[in-house]
Amino acid sequence: MTDPAFLALLQLADGLFPAGGFVHSFGLETYVQEGRVVDAAGLEAFVVAHLEGSAGPCDAVVVAHATRLAARGDVAGAVALDARLDAMKCVPEFRAASRQMGRQTLRAASALDDDRFLAELLSAVEARSTPGHHAVAFGCALGRAGADAERAAVAYLYSTAVLLVGAGLRLIALGQVHGQCVLARLRPAIARLGSEAVAREVDDLWSFNPGLELAGLRHATLDTRLFRS
Repeated sequence: MTDPAFLALLQLADGLFPAGGFVHSFGLETYVQEGRVVDAAGLEAFVVAHLEGSAGPCDAVVVAHATRLAARGDVAGAVALDARLDAMKCVPEFRAASRQMGRQTLRAASALDDDRFLAELLSAVEARSTPGHHAVAFGCALGRAGADAERAAVAYLYSTAVLLVGAGLRLIALGQVHGQCVLARLRPAIARLGSEAVAREVDDLWSFNPGLELAGLRHATLDTRLFRS
């Protein structure tokens, strides 16, 4: 029999899971409008920058720790982790996107199973007692499903790459096959970043992506916008 935790992991990482990521580009729309990303190579470079400078050393590490905290039933620990991640989200649009996707993930995951831990965490988010960032929600949902931390981190990184490539396909003249080729070339980096994330402590969290963060800040002033970030 296939491991149920692996099936849960596939479900949460799937683009059909209603986390709301399809309305976000995390600065990519700014780069496209400014002519900085115009083809598959540019899109791949953008995704690599996002993974290497933000999602890998920060969000994926949070996913790994959230997975472990959820497996232990440590709601207080998850809330503390959520607060730490919130402090690291300096771009308003990116912070809002992460919170929105986390809230939607918790709502959907809570509807799938009667889990007291997820229900308590969702209640805290709905009461605005904790921000409910996507990495925390993603890790907690998979931790309750029995997934291990490394697979959860890798799944998060892959779903992030899919989100950004999907945004790229809507913003520039690329076909689906080109998008899949970009994702295929990202596999080694995703695997490496996932392995690194699971070995890091919470105090090792870092994020340094000034170019993408500035693009996120400029996004709010664009004349026309397809995405919310």
